[in-house]
Amino acid sequence: MKTSDFYYDLPQELIAQSPAEKRDMSRLLVYDRKTKTIEDRVFHDIIEYLKPGDVLVRNVTKVIPARLYATREETGGAMEFLLLRRINETDWECLVKPGRKARPGRTFKVNDELSVTVLESLEDGNRIVRLNYEGIFEEVLDRAGEMPLPPYITKKLEDKSRYQTVYARDTGSAAAPTAGLHFTPELLEAIKAKGVIIADVLLHVGLGTFRPVSAENVEDHHMHSEYYVVTEDAANTINAARKAGGRIVSVGTTGCRTLESASDENGVVHAGSGWTSIFITPGYKFKAVDALITNFHLPESTLLMLISAFSSREEVMRIYKLAVEERYRFFSFGDATLFL
Repeated sequence: MKTSDFYYDLPQELIAQSPAEKRDMSRLLVYDRKTKTIEDRVFHDIIEYLKPGDVLVRNVTKVIPARLYATREETGGAMEFLLLRRINETDWECLVKPGRKARPGRTFKVNDELSVTVLESLEDGNRIVRLNYEGIFEEVLDRAGEMPLPPYITKKLEDKSRYQTVYARDTGSAAAPTAGLHFTPELLEAIKAKGVIIADVLLHVGLGTFRPVSAENVEDHHMHSEYYVVTEDAANTINAARKAGGRIVSVGTTGCRTLESASDENGVVHAGSGWTSIFITPGYKFKAVDALITNFHLPESTLLMLISAFSSREEVMRIYKLAVEERYRFFSFGDATLFL
């Protein structure tokens, strides 16, 4: 399977640079996999497609302001750090730019509260760094860092909360689980009032999720790892609903990867935590997810391959061509799709 099989032409002007004024007013493209039909709706209409007894599975990860701009204390040279993975209380794996300046032993000042010392260079070009600070880490980082918006968003985000879901809880992501950005507290309450059950899982999203696949053949791509947690309560809720005939509706590809990583061949979801590098491509048989809410995805990305597995590559390419023609807004702050 060629990576180029997942290419589509995306006009630059369709890449959303800011969110809709109200979260649930984004457009929603609804695709029925059985009938292969498409509906053009607004996101708050999603409640019409959910049934009593269904389980809506959310990823409650919270994005940290992981982009740090710093200067070398001795020379004033500029450096950018992007925190990816926490190793312990002070040490992180991160991306750096420019890499040639980020040599082990060098220290860079972010502000009066925070500095960064490079500890180790990794084979893939990433660095292990130590954050030097006093006080409460989350508060220090909130004052020092910026939200790590994807590179295709060039407009500065004025309100940091718009790159968080309204139910974000556990800090650790380098990027938002963007399908969840469309929900409002009022919409979630209405969904619960309809008899839909809400279950929370956790997957800390890494930036590798959004990178295009560079290998010529899909099978040669090395998938990054991400940390996930499924609690006993969430597993029991999901399994009981499925046994009773309810559907499991995943909010986003991150929730989908979590559930597929935590389920057995019979579709039973097991509680636990760990690291997953699951790479879902066409031919994969889904075990735990019956319906999927997701945003639009980059050409040749692992996420586009995942939804192509959930539907089919041919149908997904048809949907994306139509979305471009109908001037849908794409990506993090754009519009959404619902696969039933």
